Amino acid sequence: MRFPVVHLRFLPASGMAIFPFVLIKYPELKQDRQIINHELIHLRQQLELLILPFFLLYLINYLVNLIKYRSHHQAYRNIVFEREAYTHDSNYSYLRSRRFFAWIAYL
Repeated sequence: MRFPVVHLRFLPASGMAIFPFVLIKYPELKQDRQIINHELIHLRQQLELLILPFFLLYLINYLVNLIKYRSHHQAYRNIVFEREAYTHDSNYSYLRSRRFFAWIAYL
């Protein structure tokens, strides 16, 4: 399945997924397979949670982690959705074999 990759120079991160788009900060990142794969993993997570619940769970997980770690970076890296995406973003065949709700293993 193909998703549009959109360049937005004001993006607060290098990449972001908001269904059905992969957003990137710099045009050259369209060629970065690892970042695109990372964001495609997030799109799959969003689809299986019917999009809005994904963002709600993402925010709640981030806030709980922020209290726990008292560090934005650690809170972000320990969001269950990010843990799955960072673990598999260099495995370009991951989405072909990924199980439904695979992110639960990262709770």
